[in-house]
Amino acid sequence: QVQLAESGGGLVQAGGSLRLSCAASARTLNSYDMGWFRQAPGKEREFVAVIRWSGDSTDYADSVKGRFTISRDNAKNTVYLQMNSLKPEDTGDYYCAAGLPGLAPNPRMYDYWGQGTQVTVSS
Repeated sequence: QVQLAESGGGLVQAGGSLRLSCAASARTLNSYDMGWFRQAPGKEREFVAVIRWSGDSTDYADSVKGRFTISRDNAKNTVYLQMNSLKPEDTGDYYCAAGLPGLAPNPRMYDYWGQGTQVTVSS
């Protein structure tokens, strides 16, 4: 069983930055690909970024490429999402998730989810 807890969300002006963290309880986090997803009010949950279990490969949604960076520290069982040049359309609840290797953008491929952290970007 893997328990995930996100932190770092908040209110920021457009153009600003936030760094989200996802702390995991499992000692075997390095067996999982880790993804970040977000959900805006009234919309479906969408893929943001994913990082391979080894940390040597990543993938991003087109809407965040060049602005967001996903990273992980397996020794600390933590995954990060650095978000720069934030836009109002980045507003939503951000979730981290753990899944078997495959760098999947499909949320259904992930087995474990955190409770989410809210990000609000004002214009």
